[in-house]
Amino acid sequence: MDRSARAFWLRSPGHGEIRDVTLPDPGEGEVMVRALWSGVSRGTETLVFRGHVPSSQHEAMRAPFQEGEFPGPVRYGYLSVGVVEEGPAELAGRSVFCLYPHQSRYVVPASAVTLIPSHVPAERAVLAGTLETAVNALWDAAPLIGDRIAVVGGGMVGCSVAALLARFPGVRLQLVDADPARAETAQALGVDFAVPDDALGDCDLVVHASATEAGLTSALELLRPEGTVVELSWYGDRRIALPLGEGFHSRRLTVRSSQVGTVSPARADRTYADRLALALDLLADAALDALITGESDFEELPEIMPRLASGEIPALCHRIRYAD
Repeated sequence: MDRSARAFWLRSPGHGEIRDVTLPDPGEGEVMVRALWSGVSRGTETLVFRGHVPSSQHEAMRAPFQEGEFPGPVRYGYLSVGVVEEGPAELAGRSVFCLYPHQSRYVVPASAVTLIPSHVPAERAVLAGTLETAVNALWDAAPLIGDRIAVVGGGMVGCSVAALLARFPGVRLQLVDADPARAETAQALGVDFAVPDDALGDCDLVVHASATEAGLTSALELLRPEGTVVELSWYGDRRIALPLGEGFHSRRLTVRSSQVGTVSPARADRTYADRLALALDLLADAALDALITGESDFEELPEIMPRLASGEIPALCHRIRYAD
């Protein structure tokens, strides 16, 4: 069996390279996975690529199978889909999702992979990690039937949240983004769209995912009195200013954080594995293909990542294809 692999590394902020790897033999309770696809989320992963992880968050931001340390050299990533080449009989030959960096083959504990349901295409399953974030966010947000809701920020996470909220009965829902081109994605997801100046206010709940100061300010402005913003954005080492004077106190507004590293206390009886399995099952919806906005070969990653990080490629999820 082939024990060679190729791995993408961030050599230093803004500079990536592909390195050869020799894999160990899988041990008892381990699997060898041959990658089929991986995904680059233009949010967190490009912040890492630019070297913007604050030193205070180096440990909190570690990916499950990260190698190296921030700001680099580091092997980072968490959206990998592959097929089990070696391992327990019940997994051999099966398609799986793993929170693993961009690498052509890898050996991990069998407990680290999650079977992809037969009704979910493997190439769509790269979205599982982000949809898991959206599931946790909605466990935190606890929307109710008939709520007036806005999702501010039409990136990968915001669109994932909007796609799930579109299934809630009786809600008034808008995806709000400064880029009018996001209207096409919103339409594919079955969600109403507005630019910030045209967004409907008096919201019970606003989910913020734009990672911008202007977006969070807009989110607060859209709330009704006693309304709540659930903050999903991660700002890296940037500081932002907010209008916490004006009507913030008199309107008794709430800003609440949500972070996928902890299962929402509202679902404390669920495990990480339960949450990921749910996210994979939800990927049966073909409308979610709208979140995959580009595709490249693995060997192109050193050239593609700087363009994703700069915004030259305006991606949501950029899918990486591995050779057979």
